[in-house]
Amino acid sequence: MNPASDLFAPDLFAPEHLMIAPILIPFIAGALMLLYDERQRRAKLGISIGSALALLLVSIELLNRAKGSHLPGDTGIGFYLLGDWAVPFGIVLVLDRLSAMMLMLTALLAVPALIYSAAGWHKQGQHFQSLFQFLLMGLNGAFLTGDLFNLFVFFEVLLAASYGLLLHGSGQLRVRAGLHYIAVNLTASLLFLLGVSLIYGVTGTLNMAQLSLVIPNLPAADRPLLHAAAALMGIAFLIKSGMWPLSFWLSTAYMAGAAPVAAMFAIMTKVGVYVVMRLSLLLFGAGAGASAGFGAEVLIAGGMATVTFGFLGVLASQGVGRMAAHLVLISSGTALAVTGFALMGAGSALLAGALYYLVSSTLATSALFLLIEPMSREEGGIAAMLALTADAYGLDDVEDDGAPEVGFAIPGTLTILGLCFGACLLVLAGLPPLSGFLGKFAMLSAGLDQSSVAAPLIWGFMALLLLSGLATLIGMIRIGIRTFWVTDGAAPKVLALEIAPVIVLIGMILLLTIKAQHSIRYMEDTARALLTPAIYTEGVMSAPRVVDQPKDDTP
Repeated sequence: MNPASDLFAPDLFAPEHLMIAPILIPFIAGALMLLYDERQRRAKLGISIGSALALLLVSIELLNRAKGSHLPGDTGIGFYLLGDWAVPFGIVLVLDRLSAMMLMLTALLAVPALIYSAAGWHKQGQHFQSLFQFLLMGLNGAFLTGDLFNLFVFFEVLLAASYGLLLHGSGQLRVRAGLHYIAVNLTASLLFLLGVSLIYGVTGTLNMAQLSLVIPNLPAADRPLLHAAAALMGIAFLIKSGMWPLSFWLSTAYMAGAAPVAAMFAIMTKVGVYVVMRLSLLLFGAGAGASAGFGAEVLIAGGMATVTFGFLGVLASQGVGRMAAHLVLISSGTALAVTGFALMGAGSALLAGALYYLVSSTLATSALFLLIEPMSREEGGIAAMLALTADAYGLDDVEDDGAPEVGFAIPGTLTILGLCFGACLLVLAGLPPLSGFLGKFAMLSAGLDQSSVAAPLIWGFMALLLLSGLATLIGMIRIGIRTFWVTDGAAPKVLALEIAPVIVLIGMILLLTIKAQHSIRYMEDTARALLTPAIYTEGVMSAPRVVDQPKDDTP
């Protein structure tokens, strides 16, 4: 392929324009569905699922490009200059291995969640499908943008959509959790905006690549203000990541959401993790001069505290919903701690294992969120536990959000639910033979090889990995026994539209396990690129405009 500007070609339908498709496809689909009446839900559902499938195909192609063979210099970095404005003055979209992986993960979660919503969840309120598409637009834009201002824009888009989705279906518990969620995230947005403003005032730019060039040469007098600005922005995204003690809002909000919404929220915390990982390693890596390693100790301590809080919450949880929310915290805390270790000089192997574990745990927690309602449909052990959870946390009765009977019920309900629940248990507890074990084993083996990082921190982190797995095993086995072995009533009636998405997610986990060698190799390449920020910086800053390219007059 020709230089980076080939990703912006005059032909609107050229394949080089594929980079902007993950933003345009859900935007157009969401806007189009606003023109439909709420009685035309079937047509809106078809448009929404078609959009998600298109995003999946696009993300697969972009992932293949990000491997390096189709991008300039085989660096795995691609660029799209909107309006053909030169960097750093214009808006630039940047595709690398990390952003391509997150785009793929978003699409893999979106398709099953939308299929699950077809069982009737999308009928509980207005504009569900449009809000879902705008959420996808915000997520994809946040993963692709190359400057902080547009990161703020896409961050607000996805938050605005998530507000409506969390409140979808009404109910006292959902409204209370939703308003709490809105207040917390508006505060985070204010901190983010203040941090961005201060960074621009100190450095004169918001382009991430240019910031990585400016920060090492920043005058000593301006550096404290830069660190204060970075800390404000960091707090905003650590709130979104659910880092303790900023995670007080997460479990109730995620538990209150409708099943397909909670399944997508499994990746919402990963937006914060992605931004922290991207900006920390790009702006405060080894080449950042006096700012090198800024925030590493906070990320390590906060990540380890989050893992501890998460597995204690798993042990204390009496319901699947609250347990799944705390399992999200364990996944986020692990990634944050590893990011801190990477800032302190840990090798790429530890970061690669964390990325592999992040993908597998996100798929598993999303599947677990989809299992909550089918497992609690009938009166029995699980219903009693939900009531106990409501009493323990001072909540009102949990409303019955059972989907209307759309489609046909599956036979052998308890068997299929039990197998899916068991697969989630194996992944989240880190037990063989599934991908959760491979991810934790990769991190543990890499931790044993670390000599440049403080030994007590590494050993403490590895101990927490093992303890979190044990706590997850105990907590989920307790729930499984009460649900599947101590059930006096008849098996719950579960529709094929509800269990098929869970099976699809479990199938993705199996594929990730079978293709572990290729997947971990991709994660290793991703980690090495993140730890070599010059690849990102030089690539973005050298992206020329299309009009600057010599024209080929050969007939």
